[in-house]
Amino acid sequence: MALAIRFEQLVRDGTVADYAELARLGHVTLARMTQIMNLLNLAPDIQERLLFLPEVTEGDDTVTERQVGPVVRVASWKRQREMWGRF
Repeated sequence: MALAIRFEQLVRDGTVADYAELARLGHVTLARMTQIMNLLNLAPDIQERLLFLPEVTEGDDTVTERQVGPVVRVASWKRQREMWGRF
């Protein structure tokens, strides 16, 4: 989430031309960059929860891309919140 916010600012400021340039600089595919940037489509309260998840030092991540991916693809923030409540 933090990366998406930072990357958006870099594009907005003109530091980088676009997401494709960010993908090249980060040595990731444009598809992966799109996954990252799509986090910005989440409801603000869900974004905040992602930003303040506790650090994982052992074991599995608390939230995975597989869990978040379907939520990101839903346009309705109300529906996103319903889906998020299942985690």
